[in-house]
Amino acid sequence: MNIAFIGGGNMATALIGGMKGKGFDAAAVTVVEISTEGRERLARELGVRAIPAADASLARCQMLVMAVKPQNMREAAQAVAPFLAGQTVLSIAAGTRLADLSRWLGGHAKLVRTMPNTPALIGAGITALYAPDGVEVSRRMDAERVLSAVGQTVWVEREDLLDPVTALSGSGPAYVFYFLEALQAGGAALGLAPDTARRLALQTVVGAAQLAAASPEDFATLRERVTSKGGTTAAALEVMRRHDLAGAIAAAMRAASERGREMGETLGKD
Repeated sequence: MNIAFIGGGNMATALIGGMKGKGFDAAAVTVVEISTEGRERLARELGVRAIPAADASLARCQMLVMAVKPQNMREAAQAVAPFLAGQTVLSIAAGTRLADLSRWLGGHAKLVRTMPNTPALIGAGITALYAPDGVEVSRRMDAERVLSAVGQTVWVEREDLLDPVTALSGSGPAYVFYFLEALQAGGAALGLAPDTARRLALQTVVGAAQLAAASPEDFATLRERVTSKGGTTAAALEVMRRHDLAGAIAAAMRAASERGREMGETLGKD
């Protein structure tokens, strides 16, 4: 499969690197990247063909991956529209709705919208995908093949569910980093050296996540297993409940989801 990435930033670089690691031929990859420095880096580090602007060579590709920032999507889509020849167009931009992308592409309908997250940069991401009913199974499989090169994938049945996905897994790494900051700061406030507190916080989160991933039990059961009645963990969790930490997280996710919806409406305006 010949594939073109429109935009050569971090996520495109991660996807191409992941695909190469799974045996994909770099010679079959074209990247449209306006930055001279970026093109040189992509060609040098990944061995792909890097060009400064969309051209007729895109018509020979079976898939175009729109890997630009949401605010640049309209311009990028309009630039590639003249070279569409039945390709699957895959978007990895937050907030860009398929109806708007299709319009900017001159009515092109073979579209897949996705929401990856930043752990994809180290091959540990998870991406949600959505495709309208008219997109063939083979195209869906091609899209999943690309995204699974940098982690796990999951399909959602409605496009509007990508806003909650964005709120959970798209923005989720930032929540984890925020929690890590708080753990480190809390440890330092109790007298631990900052470096020691950082190591303890980081490995605790990594280890707990790995334990959860390896266990068939739900998160609540795992939490209960390390919470002795009247013990230290119970005392800490009681404070979190009193401050309604779960409610704050739910409210934060609602805000992120709503912002995603608002972005889609704003970016889609003519």
